[in-house]
Amino acid sequence: MNLPPKFPKLPAKMMSLTINHTVLDRFLRYVQIDTQSDPASTTFPSTEKQKNLSRLLVEELKAMGIADAHLDEHGYVYATLPANTDKQVPTICFCSHVDTSPDCSGEGVKPLVHKDYDGGVLTLPDDPAVQLNPEDHPELKHKIGHDIVTASGTTLLGADNKAGVAEIMDAVHFFTQNPEVKHGAVRILFTPDEEIGRGVDHVDMEKLNADFGYTVDGERLGSLEDETFSADAVTVNITGVSIHPGFAKGKLESALKIAADLVAALPKDRLSPETTEGKEGFVHPVSISGGAESAQVQFIIRDFEDEKLAAHEAELKGYLDQVMQHYPHSKAEFVVKEQYRNMKQMIQKRPEIVEYAGEAMRRAGLEPQKRSIRGGTDGSRLSFMGLPCPNIFAGEYAFHSKEEWSSVQDMEAAVRTIVEIVRLWEERS
Repeated sequence: MNLPPKFPKLPAKMMSLTINHTVLDRFLRYVQIDTQSDPASTTFPSTEKQKNLSRLLVEELKAMGIADAHLDEHGYVYATLPANTDKQVPTICFCSHVDTSPDCSGEGVKPLVHKDYDGGVLTLPDDPAVQLNPEDHPELKHKIGHDIVTASGTTLLGADNKAGVAEIMDAVHFFTQNPEVKHGAVRILFTPDEEIGRGVDHVDMEKLNADFGYTVDGERLGSLEDETFSADAVTVNITGVSIHPGFAKGKLESALKIAADLVAALPKDRLSPETTEGKEGFVHPVSISGGAESAQVQFIIRDFEDEKLAAHEAELKGYLDQVMQHYPHSKAEFVVKEQYRNMKQMIQKRPEIVEYAGEAMRRAGLEPQKRSIRGGTDGSRLSFMGLPCPNIFAGEYAFHSKEEWSSVQDMEAAVRTIVEIVRLWEERS
């Protein structure tokens, strides 16, 4: 098997910088704090425990000398690394989210570091049935010699997105320890509730006061993402005809059965997450609730083009209309709610933001890989709130699962990339 070198060769420009990394120690500390968000909650943030990590981050930033670091009432951490150059440099924001996915427990995370990975199967000790097999996780084949971090088998790890948080913190630490390295002002933003789609609901853009940003929330080493899905949510509210089942012949029109018929009417060979890839969009039912009298079906609709998003919704509405023909006394309401839009629509107006990130990766010894995200980030909405915000890799893999893992060397490469982005903008200003 042909494998790439264990570690990328760094160019002379980057090798002149010595970074005494703190990213691993920070990461191991952060993942042990339970920050799971809750989509059923009506509060913001959705869980108070997210603030436990955010408070720690404020303390650590202040200990580095970041005087304005603070946690606001909504659970956002704002902080500024002041400029140390006489040049007029655009203000950059780096953003990651503190919450972890509701899909898998984040309580009692026990991180493990598997040093000098040999390419074999990693069996997690607290549940030996949970294994990281390179055949199932192809990226592991490229991490021979790396130090791999996993959880112990009963929880997710939390690399999504505490890897990004730790990387931003390590980069800030580097600049505070190396004042001779020139840079413009850098804003730091840590958000709650990204995993449930509410991550920037209460961001104070005036307080943030940045020209553009980068979310640090990507997967593969060297990935640079300037495009996301556009996303809508569709809720179908069904009102049926309920009657005692013993006397229901010719009268009962069960809302729950109508909901089931609608889901069953969806295409089996296309337009679903399990049958699409690349730039293909989908219609995905995420929940059904209710009974005979009333029921609700919730969908997420995704595509990279807004016109296709609307076409998918029209197709779904067509299936609903067909189903409802068989239930003449029942009613259905079709409600579309915009979630976010493809950030490329805004980022392409400032192509240098992505170009500089790619150049920074090359200066950090990496080959940038331009990709599109089959999902969204905080940057999707921030881009439409006036902060163009592509996404760079954080080295987080198999997220939202007990098999989640990260590479220490990938995390360190992300730190180098952040440092080089900041340096590059100062040099070119």
